[in-house]
Amino acid sequence: MMNYIVVFAGGGIGSVARYMLATWIGQRWGRSFPFGTFIVNVSGSFLIGLLMTLMAERFLENPEWRLLIVVGGLGGYTTFSTFEYETGKLMADGELIYAALNIILSVIAGFAALKLGEVIARSI
Repeated sequence: MMNYIVVFAGGGIGSVARYMLATWIGQRWGRSFPFGTFIVNVSGSFLIGLLMTLMAERFLENPEWRLLIVVGGLGGYTTFSTFEYETGKLMADGELIYAALNIILSVIAGFAALKLGEVIARSI
């Protein structure tokens, strides 16, 4: 049960951080291109790469820190970082076809799901 509370807390912090940063960037740079989301996604990808590598290869940490920071915090900040990490892991493991499929299918399926959601919402 404690693991769920830790992930929940991290997710709340990450979500608020995402909203604050994306809003601030949008106010500064405009909204014609989603710079806020772009920067959040890229920075989240950087952070998951940095933190997962440090936690897995350099430091033996309490597993609750990984749940709080990576699963909860970065999961709330951006799920894009998890996508990037998993794709990078596939590539590192020599699974180039699976990595390419993950990229192509995630983008196409994600966009299709977005459009389907829009269509359904507009038909209600």
